[in-house]
Amino acid sequence: MKYSWGNPSAAARVIPETETGLAEPTSRFIGQAIADFKASCRRGLQVIKTHGPSQFQFWFIALAIGIAAGFAALFFRLGIEWLEGALYGRHGAMRLQTAVSQLHWYQILMIPILGGLAVGLILDRFTRDGRALSVSDVIEGAALNEGRVTVRRGLASTAASLITLSTGGSSGREGPVVHLAAVLSTMVSRLIRANGITGRDLLGCAVAAAVSASFNAPLAGALFALEVVLRHFAVHAFAPIVIASVAGTVINRLAFGDVTEFVLPIQNALTFYVELPAFLLLGLLCGFVSFILMRAVFWADDLGTSIQTGLNIPRFVRPVIAGAMLGGLAIFWPHIIGVGYETTSAALTGGLLFHEALVFACLKVLAVAITLGGRMGGGIFSPSLMVGALTGLAFGMVATGLFPSNSGAATLYALAGMGAVAAAVLGAPISTTLIVFELTGDWQTAMAVMVSVSLSTALASSLVDRSFFLTQLERRNVHLAAGPQAYLLATFRVATIMRAKDAKRAAPEDQCWELVKDGIYIDGNATLEQAMPLFEQGNYGFIPVVTLGGDDSPPELWGALFQVDALRQMNKALAETAKEEHS
Repeated sequence: MKYSWGNPSAAARVIPETETGLAEPTSRFIGQAIADFKASCRRGLQVIKTHGPSQFQFWFIALAIGIAAGFAALFFRLGIEWLEGALYGRHGAMRLQTAVSQLHWYQILMIPILGGLAVGLILDRFTRDGRALSVSDVIEGAALNEGRVTVRRGLASTAASLITLSTGGSSGREGPVVHLAAVLSTMVSRLIRANGITGRDLLGCAVAAAVSASFNAPLAGALFALEVVLRHFAVHAFAPIVIASVAGTVINRLAFGDVTEFVLPIQNALTFYVELPAFLLLGLLCGFVSFILMRAVFWADDLGTSIQTGLNIPRFVRPVIAGAMLGGLAIFWPHIIGVGYETTSAALTGGLLFHEALVFACLKVLAVAITLGGRMGGGIFSPSLMVGALTGLAFGMVATGLFPSNSGAATLYALAGMGAVAAAVLGAPISTTLIVFELTGDWQTAMAVMVSVSLSTALASSLVDRSFFLTQLERRNVHLAAGPQAYLLATFRVATIMRAKDAKRAAPEDQCWELVKDGIYIDGNATLEQAMPLFEQGNYGFIPVVTLGGDDSPPELWGALFQVDALRQMNKALAETAKEEHS
């Protein structure tokens, strides 16, 4: 307030600030401060775009991505629960199979069919091949696309997987959540124009937060991002990934509390040394079971593609057929639909009989093959946990029955089997072992789980291309399993490395045409993956690069790809990869 003394003889009166004009300067000051803050943010963003983020800035970006990915995982999980409640009448702590068993048979049949129709229409409209993207696409993006994935197809795949898991699809929610997190990191990478190393690190941060938020498992989330997605343990990536992983875990715990996904009612006891051979055998069995699970999915996918092509079935109908098959199974065995954590929990607590464990394991493999082979979306991690727990429980019942005086609880075998099958499927023994511990809170049985996990992973990786995800990529001719020396060749186009025909030290044009006449040439749009075998087949110093015309048009000579240039580019790429992995 301000006092006016304009007339000494007049009584002093109080005048509001609005009458003196002081409020206007205050509002101008606040407005200027906001404008300065916005300008500072724009300048900071421009600096990050131009020079890349500093280490300190990157940690804040990792924290922000971790929070965003954590909320994405949370909303995805809550969305599944809400849709299941609306469609199946599941509420609160009610098990899904309990809710399903209370419905009429035609409702159980129709819900997956309608879900498959919605999934088919979404994927047919927004994807090139009618396939929901998954963890394998995130791994491909990390290796070949500077840590980026396709945003439009990624969002469509997330929506399709959400519907799949809510309408009876027998798959997992972790794969879609990982890809959704990758979409978020891709948006940030594009915004700040991140280079390859920064983009991959941001991708790792998002994946770690998503896995941590899904499982309430910060250690496993961080290691999953490093072991499965980035496929290296570079020191420079560790700190931001851990920050993001912890952020995702905090989001989960704010929503659900500090509780484990599965609760073990008793303390498992392991008769050390004497019982360890049994866990060695369990590991081998689980490796073979994981191989069957993976091959069943691939066989179903090939069969579905053959039938779809042979009968000329529209793409959107394929998930509808898969939904009908799942609905038919669910009428008699409601345990096989959905994520399956209820049945997994029953196996870990010994709540199933021997024949139930065997039947449910076989049916789950069939249901997962139908879901993923039918292109309905979802991941494979949760199903592998369920199949592993059921396999381990059945094995444990036999082992403890044969040697009751030298055995612990059968549920311990279920715990070890859960980790063994999941580790073999993911090709991630370290992070999967930690996930099992953090899911159950049981850290006293580490030796049994580690023994089973190591043998199952070793066996399964020799039968497939190291993991389910890498085998998926191999089936698409994306060769990541063999390492950088194999997949880096596919990242370089011949046209960017060749010497043009009018360049200095270009190949003699007449020699190029002679090689073309002999059938020795390569298209300019090809990659070094196609070019290098040509150098190995013959003693060529260079290979002509041409563009093939039509039937009546002669080829057009672009230039030549020299072997020394190709090797120099490859050596540079390998050096940069090694530098990133060891920095």
